[in-house]
Amino acid sequence: MNPNQKFVITISREMGSGGRTVGRKLAQRLGVKYCDKALIEGLVKEFHLSVEEIEKLKGGKQTWLSEFFVRLSPKATAERPYRVGKDGAPEMITPDDVFEVETRLLKELAAQESCVIAGRSGFFVLKDVPNRIDIFLRAPMESRIRRVMRRQGLSEEEAVKAIKTVDAGRENFVRHYAGTSRYDARNYDLILNVGGMDEDAVVDLILQYIATF
Repeated sequence: MNPNQKFVITISREMGSGGRTVGRKLAQRLGVKYCDKALIEGLVKEFHLSVEEIEKLKGGKQTWLSEFFVRLSPKATAERPYRVGKDGAPEMITPDDVFEVETRLLKELAAQESCVIAGRSGFFVLKDVPNRIDIFLRAPMESRIRRVMRRQGLSEEEAVKAIKTVDAGRENFVRHYAGTSRYDARNYDLILNVGGMDEDAVVDLILQYIATF
């Protein structure tokens, strides 16, 4: 990657690895845009759903989604979830819809200027974008549990359940749309086990890696 030209850094991460904070701090150190909140806001605006609902939609199975949206919206049916379209008519929401909007937003963000993008399957969606580095951050389960408990105020049991649910949802989404596992090392230029490290130390390692180019 040439840091003197427009570049993109994608950070995929395990829940509880601190990847979102690392991405934000890395963008600050590099003086570029951090793309996480902007993308989520775009999805929320597009689908009129909460962040949690979008994540569940991405990772869930259609039968579960149908039951979920029955509880969520009076316009939902027992078969399919719906949103209100531009013409006021109901439109079915599917994981394909989420992926399509996510892909469009990611590519628009990457085309505008140098940026750091956390999550959102950026390593796959932006695979044809030049001058790009793809990073994966992982951590031991014990470290992830402690972080989730601290950050979200959950019990150990709740944290474990949340991590397993998110892990399964993200893996399901990546396998379906990218045809690969998010844990496949071939998807990334750099993989870091960040257990026991603070975010600034992780950023330092990434910057050292970038400096080798």
